Amino acid sequence: MRMVDLIARKRDRGELTKEEINWMIGEYVAERIPDYQMSALLMAIYFNGMTNTEMAAFADAMLHSGAVLDLSAIDGVKIDKHSTGGIGDKISLILAPVMGALGVSVPMISGRGLGFTGGTLDKLEAIPGFNVEMTTDNFIKQVKEHHIAIIAANKEVAPADCKLYALRDVTATVESIPLIASSIMSKKISSGINALVLDVKTGSGAFMQKEEDARALAKALVAIGSAHGVKTRALITDMSQPLGVTIGNSLEVAETIAVLNNRGPKDVHDLTVILASHMLVMAGKTDSIEAAASLASDVLRDGRAKRAFKQLIADQGGDASVVDQPQKLPRAKYRIHVKAEAGGYVTAINAKELGLVSMQLGGGRKQAGDALDHSVGLVLHKKVGTPVTSGDTLATIHSNTKQIDALVRDARNAFAIGAEAPEKKPLIIDVLEPDK
Repeated sequence: MRMVDLIARKRDRGELTKEEINWMIGEYVAERIPDYQMSALLMAIYFNGMTNTEMAAFADAMLHSGAVLDLSAIDGVKIDKHSTGGIGDKISLILAPVMGALGVSVPMISGRGLGFTGGTLDKLEAIPGFNVEMTTDNFIKQVKEHHIAIIAANKEVAPADCKLYALRDVTATVESIPLIASSIMSKKISSGINALVLDVKTGSGAFMQKEEDARALAKALVAIGSAHGVKTRALITDMSQPLGVTIGNSLEVAETIAVLNNRGPKDVHDLTVILASHMLVMAGKTDSIEAAASLASDVLRDGRAKRAFKQLIADQGGDASVVDQPQKLPRAKYRIHVKAEAGGYVTAINAKELGLVSMQLGGGRKQAGDALDHSVGLVLHKKVGTPVTSGDTLATIHSNTKQIDALVRDARNAFAIGAEAPEKKPLIIDVLEPDK
């Protein structure tokens, strides 16, 4: 087989066989296929897509590029959650401790930021000392002892995804249903879970901005999970504006701590409880979504989830005192206010544009290997539907340089202001299971 022939076939809208896909992924992980050829194939897939058969084969090849963990030593259902990515999405940082506090095992192999979105691992690394690299044995040991661990894909588990993830981020090939679905499911299934809840986002701050695209991705993810014997459920959720009020790694950790202290934004709290409810039902803790929501709310209210977050940080080498002293988190030098130039109501927020502002500040990667500035980002003072007077502060930019006039303008332009408040959108659009 020759990689150039496979590239040419996908360029011409042909179909690759399972044998060809297995060969290609194996050769790429062994570094016998260079990044420039794999980049060409990714672009061909981006434009021409994949058949369901190709997509299943691609996910399977990525899944088996490394070890598939055996978690049989851990009692009970092993369940995970994955978000397709959005602006201000820090839910995993709160959700994992909620589940851990309720005795549910969550072995989470997570990712870094892609494109304009932030990654769970990047946020956690804003905590001084937090280590997302871990051996398989230690990963299993931590989940067995304290129910939760959040680590990066590595050379042992899903190495193909580890390489392709970074390559997609810098080759403008992120927003592809086959590539997103294969990436997510290879990581998740290889972690040894037997149940999975997916948060598939749609709107201006999501990769799937159209609801029909989000629905297609959700169906693809559920199908791949079911084909591998993993009980899978997908929630399609709104990302027409940032989730919560912070964008940027350190700022989002601070917001996580606020939620764990019962002071955070309502949308972050509510989505955490909703996702936890589905996970608890799938894990067999209760057969009622309403009862599960009560359980999740209780552990947030009484501090058990906060204690579980401290334990997670300590287990992975971080400074757990940041939970009580969030001022220890990285802080940017300057606060630059973004002022409204007209009055009315915020009718829309272009979440993607705010994500790009954070990236330009140093909070995201422009190319693979870029070091992040964990301290930068934005704090929103206005969300969709809130009244605005000319001169009001729409957002505060946290920056380590003062000369950011263009970014201030971009941030201001991300807010649409009109005469009337818009109709409120539901946080949960739909729930998809294998039979739907």
